[in-house]
Amino acid sequence: MTHILDDGRRTLAARVALTQRIDRGGVVLSSRLAGAFLNVPRHLFVPAFYRCDGERFVPWRATGPDPEAWLDAVYADNSLITEVDGVHAEDAGPDGPTGAGVPTSSSTAPSLMADMLDALDVEEGHEVYEAGTGTGYNAGLLCFLAGDKHVTTIDRTEALTDKARPRLHSAGFDPLVVHGDGARDFPADASYDRIIATASVRRVPPEWTARLRPGGVMVVPVKGTLAGGMVARLTKLADGAAVGHILHTPAAFMPLRSDTRAPAPPPALEDGPRRNTGLSARVLDDWTFSFFAQLHMGPGVVRTYGKNGDGLHVTTLHDPADGSTARVADTPQGASTVIVGGPRDLWEPVESAYRLWRELNRPRREWFTIEVAAGEQVVSHTAPDGRVRRWAL
Repeated sequence: MTHILDDGRRTLAARVALTQRIDRGGVVLSSRLAGAFLNVPRHLFVPAFYRCDGERFVPWRATGPDPEAWLDAVYADNSLITEVDGVHAEDAGPDGPTGAGVPTSSSTAPSLMADMLDALDVEEGHEVYEAGTGTGYNAGLLCFLAGDKHVTTIDRTEALTDKARPRLHSAGFDPLVVHGDGARDFPADASYDRIIATASVRRVPPEWTARLRPGGVMVVPVKGTLAGGMVARLTKLADGAAVGHILHTPAAFMPLRSDTRAPAPPPALEDGPRRNTGLSARVLDDWTFSFFAQLHMGPGVVRTYGKNGDGLHVTTLHDPADGSTARVADTPQGASTVIVGGPRDLWEPVESAYRLWRELNRPRREWFTIEVAAGEQVVSHTAPDGRVRRWAL
């Protein structure tokens, strides 16, 4: 019996359906970008991924009992989790990791990939650098757009680059695939017309700006501890600064792993100075607000959240720099309370940010600009009355 992946007509139909789905959504595909999605087969790069079974992640492979459903899932416009707790789906046992697990690598939703590639505006012959090889699928799209000899892709996880290299070759591409740190491990003396990251950073690494040629473009997901980060599109100026705007699409890419140290867990905070707040910490799960809230939080602040014994939402914010901690808990009466520890009240800036966000008519991401210069990275918003507000990343 012929395996579904040997059916060229079926896999081509899947690529056509995905391309049409992206085009009907929020991304208007150029003919070249549509050609990339039509010609680069996603299934070559994601032969296995995890699907959710309750709270567990279970590997799903092309060789499983329902290859039709597997192929439909590969070509759906969804992110596919490929690694949990550092274990790739291809290497996992049939039942997957023990316990719920934490995703550590994925294949991005194609519509978000298309939005970022459209912003990157790659032309044939452009020298392109990609930080975060992952499955290699995005690198394959870049090879189609720029020519494979002009693409360098890098990932910190050697198992991922080892898997991506032969898959790119099987798709007809031979880019430079590097195992290393995407924030700093560049080929000697290399410079680029286009830089794209498929992992998030808290601040744009200065080496990316240094390696980008004047007039070049980089597309970078910027995200702190909160969900719903932002994607910056920056053009490098002759003076060395890079300026641009934020794309409209929320993005919650996994962080670029330049620092492998795990953040210290926040301290338990069950007692201390207590006050009421009119703002539940569940507001931080609203992606339309969370990116704005992040601008008002210190760069090292981390958030953990869950439910207490009564099943009510609890968020803890902690800044390891000075030990400040805030525990925000919903109450059965529908209000919320804040317990504060350390020298600063970490919840007060979020409350102020929420008031300002409402005052500014809940500004969308695309209403903000970004500037990256030596020693300074700033996000700005200009109100209709001309007032400019600036926040340091």
